[in-house]
Amino acid sequence: MLDQQRDYVLRTVEERGVRLVRLWFTDVLGNLKSFAISPAELENALNDGMTFDGSSIDGFSRLQESDVLAIPDPNTFEVMPWVDAKGAEARVFCDIHNLDGTPFHGDPRQVLRRNLDAARAQGFEFLVAPDMEYFYFEPPVAGQKPVPLDEGGFFDLTSNDVSSSMRKETIRTLETMGIPVEYSFHEDAPSQQEIDLRHTDALSMADSVMTFRMVVKEIAAMHNVHATFMPKPLEGVQGSGMHLHLSLFSGENNAFYDESDPYNLSKVAKQFMAGLLRHAAEITAVTNQTVNSYKRLVPGFEAPVHISWARNNRSGLIRVPIAKRGNASATRIEYRSPDPACNPYLAFSVILAAGLKGIREEYELAPEADANLFEMDDDVLLKLGIDQLPQSLSDSLRIMEQSSLVLEALGEHIFEWFLRNKRSEWRAYKTQVTPYELTRYLKSI
Repeated sequence: MLDQQRDYVLRTVEERGVRLVRLWFTDVLGNLKSFAISPAELENALNDGMTFDGSSIDGFSRLQESDVLAIPDPNTFEVMPWVDAKGAEARVFCDIHNLDGTPFHGDPRQVLRRNLDAARAQGFEFLVAPDMEYFYFEPPVAGQKPVPLDEGGFFDLTSNDVSSSMRKETIRTLETMGIPVEYSFHEDAPSQQEIDLRHTDALSMADSVMTFRMVVKEIAAMHNVHATFMPKPLEGVQGSGMHLHLSLFSGENNAFYDESDPYNLSKVAKQFMAGLLRHAAEITAVTNQTVNSYKRLVPGFEAPVHISWARNNRSGLIRVPIAKRGNASATRIEYRSPDPACNPYLAFSVILAAGLKGIREEYELAPEADANLFEMDDDVLLKLGIDQLPQSLSDSLRIMEQSSLVLEALGEHIFEWFLRNKRSEWRAYKTQVTPYELTRYLKSI
C-alpha cells in the first residue's frame, strides 16, 4: 500500500508539472516549518528521507547532535491549490527521525503517533473533529489595537461581506486539499469566524489543523487582511477556541455509544471523560500554551472555567452533544478548553493519554453539573467538588511540572523543553507594564 502511494505521488508530480515540493513539519510549539526540494530529489526523499540541521528548530536537537532526518509521509501529499508563474507546488508532511532511523523524540508528530499506538494497544482508534475559531483584522499597526473588518455577531449574513467571501474561499481551498468542512459561520465577536472540520483520525486531523491555519492566513493575506488564531485579541468579547469533538472507535463501532444508557454514553466514554476531568489541570499548559490563552478562560465569555461536564451546559469543560436521532456513530464528547494557538499534535496526545488512563484505571465519572456555573459563588462550587482550570500560564506550568501523565505522553525531551520555554515566556510577560496598569494606577497612586 505504501509503495502504491509513493508511485501515486511521483506520478502526480510529473503529470501536474509540480516544480517544487515542500516538506512540512512543526517545532514543539506548533509553528509550521518547511524546506523545499526539487521533483528530482523526491524519490530519494520518499525512500531515504532528507537530512537537515535540527539545531535550528526550537525544541529539536542540541548543537552537538544537530542533524536529523525528515521522512515524507506519502499519504499526506497534496498539490497546493494556488499556482504562480513558476508552476505548481506541492506539500507533504514529514516524520522526523534520528540518522539511525529511530523516531526523533523532539518531533511532535512522532509523539502523537506513539500515543495513538498506545490507544490501538487498548483496542481503540482516536477520532477528532475541531471547531476552529479565528479573527480577521485590518493589517496590524504597531502599538494600535486590532481593527475588525465588521461588527457582525452569531450567524450574521450580509451581502458583499469581505469576511464571508474569504471564509468561502478558505472552505473551497480546504476541500480542494482533501480537508472536508462540516459547518462555517460568523462567530459572536466582531470579525470572528468559525469553520468546523469533519471528524477523522487524530493524526490526519492534526495535519489538517496545521494546513488549516496556513490556508486561512494565506488567503487573508491575498486580500490584504490579517488572520489570527490568537486566543483573545479583543477586550470585552469572547476569544477564539478550538473545541474538540472526541470519540474512540473499536473497529467499526463507536466505543462511546451505549443504547441502554440514558445519555447513550458507554462505560468507556464515562471513564474517558473522568480521565479528562481528573487530569485537566495537568494538561492545560499544552492545550492553552500562551500567556494570552488565559485571558480567554474567564467567566462570562463562553469559554470553560470549571472542571465539570454536562449535556447542554456550555459553562462546563466537557459537553456531551445530543446525537441526532440517537446516531451511534455521532455519539461523542466535546472538550472545550483548547485554543487554536496550541500544537495540535501535543494537545491531542495529552488529551488521549488522560482519557486512556481513565479507561485503564476505571475512573468514576462525577455527577453532571447542569447548572450555570458562572452564576455560582466559589464556596458553593467548592462544596460541590468542582475545581477551576488554572488561571494563568504560570499556574498551568506549575501543575504540569508535577504530572507523570504529561511527562509520559510527551516524552522527557519535549516535556523539559516545553517547561523551559514557557517559563521564559512567563518571566518576559511579568516584566511588561500594560496600558491597563498605566490607566488604573499612574494618576491615582
